[in-house]
Amino acid sequence: MNYDIIVIGSGPGGYVAAIRASQLGLKVAVVERESLGGICLNWGCIPTKALLKSANVFEYINHAADYGISVKDAAADFGAIIKRSRGVADGMSKGVQFLMKKNKIDVITGTGKMKKGGKVEVKGPDGTDKEFTAKHIILATGGRSRELPNLKQDGKKVIGYRQAMVLPQQPKSMVIVGSGAIGVEFAYFYNALGTKVTIVEYLDNIVPVEDEDISKQLLRSFKKAGINVMTGTNVESVDTSGSGCKVLVKTAVGTETIECDIVLSAIGVSPNIENIGIEEVGVVIDKGRVKVDDFYKTNIDGVYAIGDIVKGQALAHVASAEGIICVEKIAGHHPEPLNYNNIPGCTYCSPEIASVGYTEKAAKEAGYEIKVGKFPFSASGKASAAGAKDGFVKVIFDAKYGEFLGAHMIGANVTEMIAEVVVARKLETTGMDIVKTVHPHPTMSEAIMEAAADAYGEVIHL
Repeated sequence: MNYDIIVIGSGPGGYVAAIRASQLGLKVAVVERESLGGICLNWGCIPTKALLKSANVFEYINHAADYGISVKDAAADFGAIIKRSRGVADGMSKGVQFLMKKNKIDVITGTGKMKKGGKVEVKGPDGTDKEFTAKHIILATGGRSRELPNLKQDGKKVIGYRQAMVLPQQPKSMVIVGSGAIGVEFAYFYNALGTKVTIVEYLDNIVPVEDEDISKQLLRSFKKAGINVMTGTNVESVDTSGSGCKVLVKTAVGTETIECDIVLSAIGVSPNIENIGIEEVGVVIDKGRVKVDDFYKTNIDGVYAIGDIVKGQALAHVASAEGIICVEKIAGHHPEPLNYNNIPGCTYCSPEIASVGYTEKAAKEAGYEIKVGKFPFSASGKASAAGAKDGFVKVIFDAKYGEFLGAHMIGANVTEMIAEVVVARKLETTGMDIVKTVHPHPTMSEAIMEAAADAYGEVIHL
């Protein structure tokens, strides 16, 4: 069959690109080898948030006395928590199936591989091959858990994020290697349920891509919660020959061995660029990712790539935005290139983290003279009433023109607050515009206004 567009991969980049292409009147097919929705819906963003919500509820119950409520004999049913998470993921995947039918998009089940001349070969679940043609092919094959030579995953004792979501039983102890979003989210989840958790981070700060003040606050919060955090530490080897694991780590003062039931490797994502026809077609790879222009076209006419396999942040909302820009350009529209410096990042541990734009350090390195404002949630009436006083909002402005350079938040529900800053930056809102914008009281979000006021010496509640 001939299509205008064939999308290989149905994650948040692929299925969103397909839907937008269909809206624009193009004939579209999606090739998917597993479940519609890709990693995000099935093994990433959505099911992990379901797990974290269960942990959050369990924490509320355990601290119910802080709110004047007595609860006795509360217990976490690990199997039921996992089952709920999988149910949420399955429901979301069925939702994508509905969207495919609604938008008249053909779903081709199997493993897709590009061929020259605008052809896609699909090996079906039964092993048979079928060939399809398209004027445009979009690669949206996503990523997988990254492996290190000295930290090979066996899926049982040394695991990646997929196995961490469906363990048959709760481990008594766990070492998590890497403290990015995946690492700290699982650290919070398992610790909240009673697993003894140790985080091993090679760099000097946990959540190392975040502003240093955020890293320090999360470290304090995690230590208070009983999570053991080792920074500036490297994993040398893992011995799985016994009943558990023996993790040999090297610190600034020497080596030591940590014993645990499970090791979770959370050191990032590797792009899925193998066996999809890149070499045969002649698509250029740069630093392990597909090289594309501002509208995601490769060096080969009619071939495009989006999501985790191209430059930029490996985030679901980035892939979706790239997919929309890509197909709108194909359809003859005039989309703006994506501004990768205005992409919000969210981490859903407790306390949550949300950020966008420059960190304080990066703004200084870029040559800006800056104004920095900070407002702690300990001074927020809503945070006090909610019993969620950990954390703060930090904002960074250009001192000369008031340009909103960045914002960094840690605390309850900050992932729901960051969009205000993203919109403000998109609209070129200044610091004083934020100060003079009336925010509702009492809310967590008024901390953004207060932090901006602090940057200009006008803060009221500090």
